[in-house]
Amino acid sequence: MREGLQRIKLGGSLTLGASPAAAHVSEQGFVLLLPTDVYIAAGVACVALTVLAVVLLPARAIERLFRTWRLPQGRMPGRLVASCVSFGIMSILIWIGLTGPHDPLNNLLPLTIWTLWWIGFVTLQGLVGDLWRWVNPWDGPLAVMRWLGVRPVLRLPDWGGHGVGILGFLAFAGVLLADPAPADPARLARLAGGYWAVTFVGALVFGPRWMLRAEWVGMLMRAYARMGMLGRGRFGLPGWQVLAGRGVPLGLAVFMLLLLGSGSFDGVNETFWWLAVLGVNPLEFPGRSAVIGPTLVGLLVANAALIAAFAGTVWLGVRLAGAPGFGAAFRLFAPSILPIALGYHIAHYLTAFLVDSQYALAALSDPLARGGDWLGLGTFYVTTGFFNTQGTVRVIWLSQAGAVVIGHVLAILLAHGVAVREYGPGRRALLAHAPLAVFMVVYTLFGLWLLAAPRGA
Repeated sequence: MREGLQRIKLGGSLTLGASPAAAHVSEQGFVLLLPTDVYIAAGVACVALTVLAVVLLPARAIERLFRTWRLPQGRMPGRLVASCVSFGIMSILIWIGLTGPHDPLNNLLPLTIWTLWWIGFVTLQGLVGDLWRWVNPWDGPLAVMRWLGVRPVLRLPDWGGHGVGILGFLAFAGVLLADPAPADPARLARLAGGYWAVTFVGALVFGPRWMLRAEWVGMLMRAYARMGMLGRGRFGLPGWQVLAGRGVPLGLAVFMLLLLGSGSFDGVNETFWWLAVLGVNPLEFPGRSAVIGPTLVGLLVANAALIAAFAGTVWLGVRLAGAPGFGAAFRLFAPSILPIALGYHIAHYLTAFLVDSQYALAALSDPLARGGDWLGLGTFYVTTGFFNTQGTVRVIWLSQAGAVVIGHVLAILLAHGVAVREYGPGRRALLAHAPLAVFMVVYTLFGLWLLAAPRGA
């Protein structure tokens, strides 16, 4: 895995110091020395044994596994105030992006968006619960506008579904993967500020439906919140809300699959295999600007292939079980993919977070880049030494592999729980779930291969 903001795909006109690059080479070299074939076999076996377990265990065992406990109830005022504060912080960060240092490793805006938010906060959202509803930068300002008497003037048409949000997420993924300089502070400030403004105007014009169907960040956060341990005043094993919920709208089901497909292609996009497909020598990578077109096409093809494979397994399961309603089954089983997507997110960005969080800490201590030391860190050096020993690299790689395997194990348990709930205990539920379970086992092999594959670009 690549570290520094290099891992968040700097490329293009941005240049990195030799230290992060050397750390990347060192880490990948040690990964290639690990017995990854043994680790991969063990991970796949663990997921396969989970499939066997759901066949042998009593039908209601999964329901008991994902049981919940009620949390103490009480009012938690201040959500809209927190949203206004979040908007204020975002405005300051955008100003820092426009006026601060040009080096993204020293500018607080790209470090906050790509490290603290995209890696750290999204992970917390998936593990804990819906934290985003407290800190999103729109609810508070929109509440102020409603208090001033501003009301929606148009209704978002039903036929559009979640299409605008899906297109927005694909555009974000395209920037993340193909833009020559996605971490350039001024460029990122304009993108972030522009997106906030478009969303704000859309919500003013179309009302709350815009935030539910067209605002992709909220769609992503609410999707991952279904994986959180906390929700609905209760506490349980990660994923219990997926099992407690019912089917989602078709657009949202597709969106959930895009989370996995885009995250998976983000990993494929770095491998020697993909560079060979493009005819690029990984040791003489010409830069992201030379492969923008193939990268965007690959992103779309990867997502289309994943959706088709998932749809095929669901269709086959419905046919084997003799149950009607492929569309309903597609919408029912789609949320069970979320643990895999979250596991990939954690695994894919772990090494980036280990390095970039240190840069973020240094930038927080001197947010205006004027030699300040607000956190009292003193002389602070970013270290990548944990990539230079085989022992620490083994721990990191196994942590990444563990996130992938645990995600697949939870997905299999949840998918089987959904099948039992919808088709009843017994043969029909097993047949309905079987093709999807095979798909998840195969995807485990694919994900662990990605972690071990040689990387370039």
